[in-house]
Amino acid sequence: MTKRIFKAICAAALSVFVVTMLLIMGVLYNYFSSVQQSQLKAQTALAVQGVEQQGMAFFDGLPAEHFRITWIAANGQVLYDSVSDSEAMENHLQREEIRQALADGLGESARYSSTLMKQYLYCAQRLSDGTVLRLSISHNTILVLLLGMLQPILIVIGVALVLSFFLASRLSKRIVEPMNKLNLDEPLENEGYDELSPLLRRIYSQQQHLKAQQATLTQKQNQLDAIVGHLEEGMILLDKDCKVITANQAALHLMDVKNSKVAGIPLLSLNRNLELQESVRQALAGESVTKKTTMRGRTIQIHAAAVGQEQELSGVAVVLFDITEAEQAEQRRREFTANVSHELKTPLQSISGYSELMKCGMTRPEDVQPFAQRIYNEAQRLIRLVEDIINLSHLDEGSGYEWKQLDLYAAAQEVLGSLQDIAAEKQVKLECQGSPTMMQAVPELVRGMIYNLCDNAIKYNRPGGTVTLTVTRENGCPLLRVADTGIGIPEEEQDRIFERFYRVDKSRSKEVGGTGLGLSIVKHSALVLGAQIHLDSRLGQGTTITLRFQP
Repeated sequence: MTKRIFKAICAAALSVFVVTMLLIMGVLYNYFSSVQQSQLKAQTALAVQGVEQQGMAFFDGLPAEHFRITWIAANGQVLYDSVSDSEAMENHLQREEIRQALADGLGESARYSSTLMKQYLYCAQRLSDGTVLRLSISHNTILVLLLGMLQPILIVIGVALVLSFFLASRLSKRIVEPMNKLNLDEPLENEGYDELSPLLRRIYSQQQHLKAQQATLTQKQNQLDAIVGHLEEGMILLDKDCKVITANQAALHLMDVKNSKVAGIPLLSLNRNLELQESVRQALAGESVTKKTTMRGRTIQIHAAAVGQEQELSGVAVVLFDITEAEQAEQRRREFTANVSHELKTPLQSISGYSELMKCGMTRPEDVQPFAQRIYNEAQRLIRLVEDIINLSHLDEGSGYEWKQLDLYAAAQEVLGSLQDIAAEKQVKLECQGSPTMMQAVPELVRGMIYNLCDNAIKYNRPGGTVTLTVTRENGCPLLRVADTGIGIPEEEQDRIFERFYRVDKSRSKEVGGTGLGLSIVKHSALVLGAQIHLDSRLGQGTTITLRFQP
């Protein structure tokens, strides 16, 4: 803006200067022309007086350096000329100034010579005898005058240019300076040009409008961030160039992105998962896409859909569902169904086989008792299996339990008492250590946990081995520890022993008659009670399982 003002001031100053110069030159030219014409008239009057008194003798010795004198008869014949031969000159009767002088006594005219680039002024006066005396003088044109004054004019123009540039620079800076110092954050507090007041008021109005819009957008953005941020599912919004508009923490965690400031970053720079990129590409083509993929070892379901209004695509919304637990649960359900079918089928086939032999009379009398005993054993196994499945079903529901005060030590002694016969049969010694420890719990679940842990410790022990049950309190939390001197559990199997129907030694499990659901019942009971389970086992040395209950 400073340059434009500078150029405008310079142009205005130079234009005014040029126009002024032309006007002054014109006025001066007209003034000097009128002065010269007046002088010429006075000289003509003096010359007429001289000719009237002396006649032709007046011209003898008369200097004619500045004026040209011509004496013309009444018929137009030139009687005398100070410059040219009078006899060779043409008749002057038709000259304008001669005709005026003959008619009015005085005549004036001016004629331009393009050859000499000069203007001649003429003044003629009639004498008493009817003749006419004419004086003429050369008068330079304005162009010749300008050419003659070219050097001083150029000097004046140079000085004017320098002054114009200097003043224009100073003025432009002074004009722009208040504008440069305007406080646009507070437009109405500025003191400057009154002409800027409408603009400043408009700026203030626009600022208030923009602030209101910004506040609304910020509020909506905060609401969106709050909603999206609290979603457990990953949420990503992309523009039509696949650049991130917003992404919640769950999505960044699933994509293994550490930086939370991802707005404006291309999705491909954050994650190169092929299924994710293909889903976004299909969504941009107008399709609604659902795919499964794997990220960070988790099973992720991708749902991508185009976002836009009136068939104008503006971006893509991507939702990432972590379905790992659901997939695992579905896998466990299938395995559970298969295992239940297998576990039920085996004793049923055994019962059916023995019963069929007895029905067809194909058994010897001495074999009836063993067959009946086997049928009874398999039936009992089925009953235990069904009871365990029902217990697990109840534990999965996790409700309907009555919490009471329970002495954990007394419950442990009670359970060990019920297992004495089984332990004696297996030649395993049972021990209970500790002191009375009161806790708030579901008694039947606690007793079931102790029973299953001790039952497993007896079944998978060695003859002459020991099962030690310890009840204590650590850091205000009731603690139950079941330690045995049995076969132990391989390290690679320890993460799976709480799964349903999972057996470390399947052949031994069948021999001891286990259902494979005991430790799974312990795990689910612990979830209901809010207890923590810790396993410590060494192959061939024994196993210790610790339950830490809530205080």
